[in-house]
Amino acid sequence: MGANDDGVLIVPADGDDLPPNYRPSADEEFMNSRQLAYFRRKLLVWKDEILKESEGTLEALKAEPMREPDLTDRAASETDWGIELRTRDRQRKLISKIDAAMRRIETGEYGWCDMTGEPISLARLEARPIATMTIDAQERHERDEKVSRDE
Repeated sequence: MGANDDGVLIVPADGDDLPPNYRPSADEEFMNSRQLAYFRRKLLVWKDEILKESEGTLEALKAEPMREPDLTDRAASETDWGIELRTRDRQRKLISKIDAAMRRIETGEYGWCDMTGEPISLARLEARPIATMTIDAQERHERDEKVSRDE
């Protein structure tokens, strides 16, 4: 046990003694404590990166007020900031999905498809650790959504 920079006590969770080169494998029990610890760590690192980017955006907004005298320059700056803020909004939504994935890890639901109850492939979880459906279920869901929108 130790404390982070904020003085918050860090209590290791099961499987937090992962070797640095550990990768989940189909040769082991699906969503065992090591796999859960691996995905927990992956999600936390991802969330931390997003939060650091957001802090950079806020600092830039505070430091660089839009005071360009030229209307064209001002319009370009406003467009750039609009894109940046939309990106941050998407990332805010992504953080919410990361938090939901963390809750699923804690409740034992992580890695299992919401629609079918089948295991989500490790390759899919590696590529998209916030996935809640198998690829087949996701495709079915998207087809159903498209059909209902077209009607």
